[in-house]
Amino acid sequence: MNRPRPIPPALALALAVHLSACESAPSYNPMLLTPESLTETAPDVFQARFETSKGDFVIEVHREWSPRGADRFYNLVANGYYDNVRFFRVIAGFMAQFGIHGDTEVSAAWREQRIDDDPVVQSNTRGFVSYAKGDANTRTTQIFINFGDNSRLDPMGFSPFGQVVEGMEVVDRIYSGYGNTQPNGTGPNPPLIHTRGNEYLDEEYPNLDFVTRATIADG
Repeated sequence: MNRPRPIPPALALALAVHLSACESAPSYNPMLLTPESLTETAPDVFQARFETSKGDFVIEVHREWSPRGADRFYNLVANGYYDNVRFFRVIAGFMAQFGIHGDTEVSAAWREQRIDDDPVVQSNTRGFVSYAKGDANTRTTQIFINFGDNSRLDPMGFSPFGQVVEGMEVVDRIYSGYGNTQPNGTGPNPPLIHTRGNEYLDEEYPNLDFVTRATIADG
C-alpha cells in the first residue's frame, strides 16, 4: 500500500498562509473603510430594496426631502453597508431603528462621519424614514422607520428622506421583544454594538431580526 508523501515544509507554510488569508478576508465591501470616498450625489428619486429575516420591503427616497440624508443613504446602500445589520432598537408602536454595522472595523470608520441636518420637509408619520441623531448635525448611518404618527419628532429636526412604499407589513413584524436600548430599556447597549459588533448581538440578543441584503433597485 502506497503511503501519501509528506508535504514539503515550504509548501505547507505557503498553504497555511493562503488559508489564513482566505479566512481573514473581510465579508464587507472594502470601500466601506473609506467613507470620504463615498460621496456620490443620489438620483432625484430612487428605491432601495431591503431583504430581511422577516421578508422584503422597499424604501423610496426623494432627494428634495432631505438632500444630505438622501446622498448618504444612497452611498451606504450602493456599497452594501446595511447587509447583515441588525434591527437593534425596535419599540412597538413607535419605530424600528438600525444602522450600526456588524463589523467593528466598518462601524469605527463611520461612527464620526456626521452630516449636517436638512430642513424638515416631510413629517415623521407611518412608513417615513429618518436618521437617528443626538444633537444638531450628528446624523451618520443609523436610520429608523416610523410605525405610527411620530410628528412630534418634526420640531426636533428629524428630517424624513424616504418612505416605505412596499412591505410595510414586513416592517410591522420586525421583532420588538427587547424593546428600547440601554440605559433606558433592557435591549442592546449601543456602545457594545460598536465595540463587539454582531458577535455581541448574536450572543446576547439572538432574536433580533436583520437585513440580509440591501440594494438600489433597478430603474
